[in-house]
Amino acid sequence: MNRLITKSAEDTQKLAEKLAKKYAKGAIITLSGPLGAGKTTFAAGFAKGLGIKSKLISPTFILVREYELPFTSNAKLYHIDLYRLENKQQILNLGLNDIFDNHRNIILIEWAEKLANLQNKPIIKINFKYLTKSKRQITITD
Repeated sequence: MNRLITKSAEDTQKLAEKLAKKYAKGAIITLSGPLGAGKTTFAAGFAKGLGIKSKLISPTFILVREYELPFTSNAKLYHIDLYRLENKQQILNLGLNDIFDNHRNIILIEWAEKLANLQNKPIIKINFKYLTKSKRQITITD
């Protein structure tokens, strides 16, 4: 477990850029914490660290966004947001197993605590906690 403190949105993005290089060969990464804690800010920095040029936009209303990875054609970055889903059937209807089956995909999941069927997959868990208005504690468990 690794606990880090970021003092701004820019710090959070820079941390994510560095971590992206570590997980560029494929990973399932869960992002948890309260609304506005920095999950999407982190995801944007992570995408930038992977070399994705397009702006990462929160998938809150479309649930899953897909981004081409500039260094491979065998995998993609998926940014998933389960916040609006209220039951397991809605989550199952997303067809996420196809995304999970390609171990080269990089998958960022916001509100992953709603997704119970990841227990047999290796997961990197990242938790965001408010300390002050701009300061965050980010805990990484891999």
